[in-house]
Amino acid sequence: METVAGAVRLTAVDDAARASGVRPGLSLADARALLPALAVDDADPAADAALLAAIADWADRYTPLVGLDPPDGLALDVAGCAHLFGGEAAMLADMTGRLAAQGFAVRGAVADTVGAAWALARFAPAGGPGPGPVAEPGGHGPLLLSMPLAALRLPAETVAALDRVGLKRIADVAEAPRAPLTARFGPLLARRLDQAFGREGEAITPRLPAPSAMAERRFAEPVTQLDAVEATVVSLAGSLCEGLEARGEGARLVELALFRADGHVTRVEVGTARPVRTPKALVGLIGERLATRAGGGLDPGFGYDLVRLTVRLAAPLDAAQADLSGDVDRSVEVERLVDRLGARFGLSAVTRFLPLDSHVPELTAALAPAAAVAERALAFADAPRPDAGEPPRFPVRLLGEPELVETVAGVPDGPPLRFRWRRVLYDVVRAEGPERIAPEWWKGEAAFTRDYFRVEDADGRRFWMFRDGLYVREVEAPRWYMHGLFA
Repeated sequence: METVAGAVRLTAVDDAARASGVRPGLSLADARALLPALAVDDADPAADAALLAAIADWADRYTPLVGLDPPDGLALDVAGCAHLFGGEAAMLADMTGRLAAQGFAVRGAVADTVGAAWALARFAPAGGPGPGPVAEPGGHGPLLLSMPLAALRLPAETVAALDRVGLKRIADVAEAPRAPLTARFGPLLARRLDQAFGREGEAITPRLPAPSAMAERRFAEPVTQLDAVEATVVSLAGSLCEGLEARGEGARLVELALFRADGHVTRVEVGTARPVRTPKALVGLIGERLATRAGGGLDPGFGYDLVRLTVRLAAPLDAAQADLSGDVDRSVEVERLVDRLGARFGLSAVTRFLPLDSHVPELTAALAPAAAVAERALAFADAPRPDAGEPPRFPVRLLGEPELVETVAGVPDGPPLRFRWRRVLYDVVRAEGPERIAPEWWKGEAAFTRDYFRVEDADGRRFWMFRDGLYVREVEAPRWYMHGLFA
């Protein structure tokens, strides 16, 4: 039950309540007048949505194109899939039977259009739990004509308005002039009619994108041995890679889906830094990912009856001549490392520094997903280093944000003689600089010129500091900041 317009109303009822005349939409007072012993509970839309999503996840065993039809329905595009289950009627019977075995009251139908299937599943004569009508191709039209107008997925107020003028069945409006109907009841009525009869297309929006490639294995009896599941995954990976090679592609995002006989679905997704199409590499990454699962791996329960390996994202991958010199391609090794770390922690958690076109120290690089910037990041890592013996130009450790320090300088434009940072006083014995970095005026930001100094204290600790602003020309009293540490 839930509160609607200040009244507590029922949102769903079971068969026993329905047999006593209780219907969804009744107020709680009216419902208890019909059935005094009625037990009620608060509605939980979030839990209902989660359950519907879980059922949709399970329905992926029949077709990868599964869409949600909240609050209580699913829409499946089974074109090209039904023959795998012995035809549309056999597939529908299998689907409804499995869901009924899990404790759900379910009814389904098959038709050429989404609107017709929706209507047949809910309003076909002799409706009840189990498989509903399977309309022949092009034969759903006559079945719709005898149904009430609510079967067109119209708002309740529109159905009530039509009923008041004597229009109760779809046949009453199917061939009526459109202009008067649209003027009085709005354009949705005409649109729903055209969608139901197939005069206007209506696409299903799948929860998951259509896969680039897919290989699966169904078992006559559920498999509980993990060794058998692993062997199946290896075999599927080989089939998948053969197909990718024929298309000149490699996998960038792969998903392993394990369908248990009790309806539970386990999904494991791994991404790669570069396209991959070797079975050993794919199986190894999936194994790395499984090793990080909470609970320490897989729980087959009563067994898996379907194992599916899907390429969610593919990219071109041309064949390359193997290097016979024995030299190791460093970029390939780095990308393999990124793949392994990404399989364990997620690709978004593995980052690299991406060089940026800026002279401002904190803006010269940014963290980005390593898999997305592999080539540029590697080039940045191979940038020229200072010669041996030459002091580093930039500190080993750069602070996240420059920190304000108190300084004493001998001359206004000179290096500091003494400074206090984090409540500790340091005496400067050596200093080098300044290295001047002007603000990026083209960005329109209010910033001052920075004069950077490398300074060393009496204990040999070296710091990277800057004076923010030029005396007189930019600011009367520039402030000093600590920006990094050399050791």
